[in-house]
Amino acid sequence: MRLQNKVTLITGAASGIGKSSALLFAQEGAFVIVNDLDAVKGEETVAEIQASGGKALFLQADVTNPDSVKAMVESAIAQCGRIDVLFNNAGISGVGALHELEPEQWDRVMSVNIRGVFLPSKYVIPHMMAQRSGSIINMSSCIAEIGLARRASYAATKGAVLALTKSMQVDYASYQIRVNALLPGTILTPFVENYLKTSYDDPEAAIASLKSRQLGNELGTPEDVAQAAVFLASDESKFMMGSPLYIDGGVVFGKNA
Repeated sequence: MRLQNKVTLITGAASGIGKSSALLFAQEGAFVIVNDLDAVKGEETVAEIQASGGKALFLQADVTNPDSVKAMVESAIAQCGRIDVLFNNAGISGVGALHELEPEQWDRVMSVNIRGVFLPSKYVIPHMMAQRSGSIINMSSCIAEIGLARRASYAATKGAVLALTKSMQVDYASYQIRVNALLPGTILTPFVENYLKTSYDDPEAAIASLKSRQLGNELGTPEDVAQAAVFLASDESKFMMGSPLYIDGGVVFGKNA
């Protein structure tokens, strides 16, 4: 029970990494506030947590909308009294070289992936400052450290999130608030599986190509990232501040012969 009685807000928690994290956080004793735009899947996540004996509630909000996020945080505080952990997990992918992107496509990825970290943090941090404790986990990506073809908008946002994490840590360290970033590699989420099936004539060949980038020749799972998130949320990582945590199968620092 590494997160016993910690109130945790996870954005984008209806599927993929967010859902796996919500389930694992609850197993570790956290009270999980599940946020997502998809109310049906969000409530399903809550139901799974509760069926396993955990504690959770669903709060719908659009992480790009200030009024929506503010209302969510106010509701969370009213019902739970505090927020100990904020996991800024919500995000979308962006595919295309820079010259291929329409401005609207660029703006959408920027809004969800950067504004979607800024707004929840903006409204949660004052409460963490008042209680003089908290852990914030921002979802970056190993793409912040490497070049990858046709991922211009996505890479730009994840690099920004990593830089923002470090700046936030400097600003809030004196309030005993820790801010760290997760940098996953390619994780086989339902979103990635669907993308491969709809975007490639041979999805199996596409998966094999992705696996070839990994030193272990396997893709990561949502549970791999969830385990790392639990570590950053727990007191076990109390000396980690402004740090990137890589869960990438060796993509950044390794190279197959």
